[in-house]
Amino acid sequence: MSPLRRGPIEILTGNWTLDYSPVFVAVEFAAQVFSPYDTSLGGSNPLANILLESVDFAHLVDTPIKLFVTATNVHIGRGRIFRNAELTPDVLLASACLPTMFQAVEIDGVPYWDGGYAGNPSMSPLIRECTASDTILVQINPIERPGTPRTAREIQNRLNEISFNATLLKEMKAAALLRQVADPGTGEGALWAHMRVHRISSEIMLELGYSSKMLTEWPFFTMLRDEGRKSATAFLDAHRADPGVRSTLDLDEMLEGT
Repeated sequence: MSPLRRGPIEILTGNWTLDYSPVFVAVEFAAQVFSPYDTSLGGSNPLANILLESVDFAHLVDTPIKLFVTATNVHIGRGRIFRNAELTPDVLLASACLPTMFQAVEIDGVPYWDGGYAGNPSMSPLIRECTASDTILVQINPIERPGTPRTAREIQNRLNEISFNATLLKEMKAAALLRQVADPGTGEGALWAHMRVHRISSEIMLELGYSSKMLTEWPFFTMLRDEGRKSATAFLDAHRADPGVRSTLDLDEMLEGT
């Protein structure tokens, strides 16, 4: 039995997963045959009203906290980064639009999908537009996963993780290379080379497969919140004195084997 907090689905299956749910299996199969444009459901997203009720988008324009949200331009396959003044419910829906579940979200006549395909997250604005010298990544997609996927679902889950991590790893490798050059210059290259990087991650994420992303149970959300707080506390206990002094993420390790 999983050590995570128990809820109805966990009690039923032994873990937080929908893998054994007939409804989930049917929906997953249907997604391989039908597109969101074949049904009336693919054009609506229940999060739209929740965002309107929960987020004061006008206030985001004046906040000193810089927000960067990425969505993938379907036409050109590149990410577009939206900033505070550009944020709307449609932008947030676009940034989380899985193309097998929802129709592309159009913004200014351009269709967008989930930003993870182009930047997960996009590191460039953190370097170019922020003055902080430390960047803390909160890792929710495992970069490393032990064992070899053998079932169709395990293989698909790992493929999703690898594809969503690819852009982040590419940027981290670029930063590692700039650190090794004799003179990274005085422009953006120097900013990348001198950036201190830290990562907060949790082994709990290794226990959660693709189907867990579809769970909407309140106990599941509170479990994730509690595990997040626990991981952040563990990071602070281990590295409280490091931010502002040194990186705690070994970027050079990412260059091994390349």
